[in-house]
Formats: sequence, structure tokens, C-alpha cells
Amino acid sequence: MEYNLELTKVVNEINKSKAKTVLVQLPDGLKPEGTNIVKFLEKHTKATIFLWLNSCYGACDIPDVKVDLLIQFGHNELQPDY
Repeated sequence: MEYNLELTKVVNEINKSKAKTVLVQLPDGLKPEGTNIVKFLEKHTKATIFLWLNSCYGACDIPDVKVDLLIQFGHNELQPDY
């Protein structure tokens, strides 16, 4: 399955906020893409990117860590067009 993660928007936000440390939080289904996401973001920003590998149960599941910016991805399931 191919995902549109809008990484260009993420890069723009990291650069706009001048974040030096960024934490990327992914749900389990997207974790296999984590390394590619980190590589892309590090290539296009000056930030150090960390990948959260613990649980992620949605927007209310915020890790208690000190970073300049938290980027949290979620699943957006495609709905059939009836």
C-alpha cells in the first residue's frame, strides 16, 4: 500500500519552526516506513530526527520527551465511494 505522508509539508514546518530536534510518532502500520521517513527529513532539514517506536494510540498519546517539535502521523483509511 502506498501512503501520501505529505513529507514536503513536514519539511516546511520543521524549517519554519527552526526545530533542532524532532520526534516522529507513527502508528504500528506505518512503523515499517519509519527509517525512510527519518532519512527524508534529515536530508531536507538541519534537524536531528528521532523515531518513537513505543505505542501510538492517537492524538492523545503524546510521548513525554523534550524535543522542539513532535510530528505525529495517523492512518487515513480510504473509504469506498458508493
